[in-house]
Amino acid sequence: MSSKETSKSETPSFMLPEAMTGRASPAKAAEGDKPVFAYIASLPEPQRGIAEAIDALATRTLPELQRSVKWGMAYYGVGDGWCFSCGGFAGHVKLMFINGSSLEPVPPVTPVGMGKATRGVEISSLADIDEQQIAAWMKQVTSVPGVGGKKR
Repeated sequence: MSSKETSKSETPSFMLPEAMTGRASPAKAAEGDKPVFAYIASLPEPQRGIAEAIDALATRTLPELQRSVKWGMAYYGVGDGWCFSCGGFAGHVKLMFINGSSLEPVPPVTPVGMGKATRGVEISSLADIDEQQIAAWMKQVTSVPGVGGKKR
């Protein structure tokens, strides 16, 4: 079986929530690439493909990228703090920028329970990914303090 094919045993044993009302998945908190790659691999399609594309874009855009799983989602940062998250939900993936209200243009989605300044986008298919805009937001958001970090 190739890495692109899946079996029933690889299907997640959890249901993705409809909206952001807490944890995105039961993934355990852990820092590093390996836990994030495992979290992404646990997602059903099309969420897995979307999350893989976002992760690959982040890798190309941010050379000093750091990864972590927190609150059932993949978190990304550069330097001293976490700057954005990517989590699978029923029917879409939420890409949320911490301090996103300071981005230009401001991303359209204001999530519940992620802080007053967090903004992002909901992505339902690979075709919905605007790589140029998302990369611009990734670069912008890494220039301001992230969660758990010091002022830059």
